[in-house]
Amino acid sequence: MSCLGAAASAHAHTAVATSNIIVRALDRSINFTSDTTTSVRDMKVVQAARDDAASFVASAGAIRGAQLEAAFATLRERLPQARDADDQALAEAILAL
Repeated sequence: MSCLGAAASAHAHTAVATSNIIVRALDRSINFTSDTTTSVRDMKVVQAARDDAASFVASAGAIRGAQLEAAFATLRERLPQARDADDQALAEAILAL
């Protein structure tokens, strides 16, 4: 039983670390490129997905809105750090912005 608890704890720590990396990367990206039209558009896509991200997190991934899917695609296209992140980590990062 302790192995199972340790594995769950390790997974939780990994998800938190991934989410923190993505949030920092998003913050840097927004700060450095906020004056370009593309970045503003991207930020709008991510901001528009906040409600969908909240539903996704609250439902453990069962509810997937179209705006959230668009934000996932945008983040993975624009940020190398987001490409390997799972959907849960990205949704949490969107909520943390």
